[in-house]
Amino acid sequence: MKKRKIVVAGAGYVGSAALYTLLTAGTADELVLLDINAEKAEGDVLDMRHGMSFLRPVTLYAGGTPEGYAHCADAALVILTAGAAQRPGETRLDLLERNLCVFDDVLEGIVPRLAPEAIILVVTNPVDVLTRYVLARSGLPPGRVIGSGTVLDTSRLKVAIAGHAGVDARDVHTFIVGEHGDTKVPVFSATTISGMRLADYCRQCAQCGGSAIALGRMHELHDEVRDAAYEVIRKKGATCYAVAQAVNRIAEAVLGDQKAILTVSGLVDGLHGIQGVCLSLPCVVGAGGLEKQLNVCYSDEEAAALRHS
Repeated sequence: MKKRKIVVAGAGYVGSAALYTLLTAGTADELVLLDINAEKAEGDVLDMRHGMSFLRPVTLYAGGTPEGYAHCADAALVILTAGAAQRPGETRLDLLERNLCVFDDVLEGIVPRLAPEAIILVVTNPVDVLTRYVLARSGLPPGRVIGSGTVLDTSRLKVAIAGHAGVDARDVHTFIVGEHGDTKVPVFSATTISGMRLADYCRQCAQCGGSAIALGRMHELHDEVRDAAYEVIRKKGATCYAVAQAVNRIAEAVLGDQKAILTVSGLVDGLHGIQGVCLSLPCVVGAGGLEKQLNVCYSDEEAAALRHS
């Protein structure tokens, strides 16, 4: 059996929250948190260890860089969260120059030590551009370098639709494609509530006198989802908890070889007229990382927006 070991590189808001979520979910048997600030990583791990009597047994380490990169030698999944945080009023793309410098150092430490079948999961923003950068710098096959993409955006859209439709968010089936940024594209044409097309669900609710989402309200929901991170950053300085849940969901799919369909970011090679960039599409995710991108039929408007993104 492939070793269920995960290394998280970066002990900032997202990295530490991701490690905690992976720990409490029991996703891995061995977890490592690395950061250039070794004391911060060690402090986080020590704090988490104090609650280990409440959890299933997990081996938990912390370390500084570059010496801590040796832990990547037998890891099944390496999660990159290192980098500068998004500031209020700053777009994800604004982070690129600062985070490329960070990634040069991180990749120099990680890539030569990777296990033969290890997967790299990029979470740092701008995630699509950095996923493409890691792919180019690492020389790894495209499926083994994936970004967290629009997995969180998709969850935000499901939650928004569920709140307005009065249903459980787990019964809403939809996705967001394209950039994890301001040009992300909601795919309302393929949205269903427990198998019922969204338009039909809304029509039925209206006929029954219940509350339903007016179809014209859909793009307002998209605007809410697009701006959700900015709102969180404005109010508390950073997003961390929901993205940590998204990271854990991807990790579950990889370590469990679940063949889950998730909107991770990966290299697109010709689908929908898009070539040579990383962005999010519905993908089959398993032990091989991104194992297949699904060729979904979008509306003309959605397809054009995807190409623009």
